[in-house]
Amino acid sequence: MRAHPAGPLHGGMTPPPSVGLPPADLGALDPQVWPRSARRVDGELHLGGRPVTELARTHGTPLFVLDEGDFRSRAADFAAAFHGADVHYASKAFLCGQVARWIADDGLHLDACSGNELALALAAGFPAERIALHGNNKSLVELQLAVDAGIGHVVLDSFDEIDRLVPLAADRVAAGGAPVPVLVRTTVGIEAHTHEFIATAHEDQKFGFSLATGDALTAAVRVIREPALRLTGLHSHIGSQIFDSAGFEAAAHRVVGLLGQLRQATGEVLGELNLGGGFGIAYLPDDDPVGPGDVARRLRAVVAAECEALGLPVPRLAVEPGRAIAGPGTVTLYEIGTIKPVRLGSGGQGAPPVRNYVSVDGGMSDNIRTALYDAAYTCVLANRTSEAPPALCRVVGKHCESGDVLVRDLWLPADVQPGDLLAVAATGAYCWSMASNYNYLLKPPVVAVRDGVATEIVRRQTLADVFALDAVLADVPAPSPAIDQPAPEHPAGARS
Repeated sequence: MRAHPAGPLHGGMTPPPSVGLPPADLGALDPQVWPRSARRVDGELHLGGRPVTELARTHGTPLFVLDEGDFRSRAADFAAAFHGADVHYASKAFLCGQVARWIADDGLHLDACSGNELALALAAGFPAERIALHGNNKSLVELQLAVDAGIGHVVLDSFDEIDRLVPLAADRVAAGGAPVPVLVRTTVGIEAHTHEFIATAHEDQKFGFSLATGDALTAAVRVIREPALRLTGLHSHIGSQIFDSAGFEAAAHRVVGLLGQLRQATGEVLGELNLGGGFGIAYLPDDDPVGPGDVARRLRAVVAAECEALGLPVPRLAVEPGRAIAGPGTVTLYEIGTIKPVRLGSGGQGAPPVRNYVSVDGGMSDNIRTALYDAAYTCVLANRTSEAPPALCRVVGKHCESGDVLVRDLWLPADVQPGDLLAVAATGAYCWSMASNYNYLLKPPVVAVRDGVATEIVRRQTLADVFALDAVLADVPAPSPAIDQPAPEHPAGARS
């Protein structure tokens, strides 16, 4: 059951487990959760060698701060762990022109889930032959873009999609081009240990061809018999934010079994096996994700053993980490605006507990995941440290929704006040990329930091940008207030 949007005291729902005892140090930066460059300097949070108050003063809040060194070192970790395999960055986690160029420069591949993600990667100069196009409902326009660009793979997801792609591929072959390389996405019937909305390999969902019903075998055989298509291998993806490698190993076992069935049915021996992504990260200190080295060793061992049992050559492996590369290295900075103590019940002995609702200047428009997935985050007071006692808090946004929650329950110093900065950890994946203009809030900028240098890689959206899409307001001047001035109503504020 999902949480009631107004919280656990509504809808007859059982309250969640207690947030637990406060930690010894409310300002501690757990290295498993925070970016690799995160430090406290004279009490203030520094990222990539830059103080967060300076970043907030220059770029405003809310603000995504991306530790470039963290992002690129995690990409390098996967490349090293899967040496001899293909590491595709799952761009849906977070994509912009600069990120596409980092990934290209660092030698990784890239998977796109829409024609527009593909178009952005191509516009940024990403090598087409290192791109795979995913999606359960690719349009003719998207498929034509992929064919014309000569991308590395189209990942086929349905029989309708095969019907759409074949004429486009035939036209390319007729014009002297090569057959279009494709993978067949298989649904392996494994439910990853994750939220139901991001588990993607069980049978009752929209992705891929079912292994259990025989559709995957039928689709692969059909593709092999299409002269304008070249089936290079199989694809599988079991979900997201997975901590246990057993699901990946079981998926590998089943997909290798399909390779064996295909050899029996057609005589074809496929040379590629893409086992997808979904590798989890630590959002909280208690989280225990599996590292890329462990995953690589276990997957290689399973695939090698299954291939040996079937007398198959070991195919070239591919994986698709997105969150595991982009997630841990980004922090979102917010300014506190309002603090509202709320008593949690009445009566009984002793004073009722109090939860402080700490409202910030962003919310579900820049991080929908808590409302959408019941995702858990942690945050710290970022502009200073405090010796004040701990207070039970809920960090909420400024949207007109009771479910507009960023961090459901945590301990913050009791003296947090309007104007202070809060930093929410591990917001690099699926936060900016799922951002919206709900209540006409504007999408925050993304600033990359490294070795003391801050570079804006995505600028802040303006009202002029939003007005430009409105047929009535397109020619109306939009206000553009300065973001580099301290707020006078917060004399103790983070930007003074």
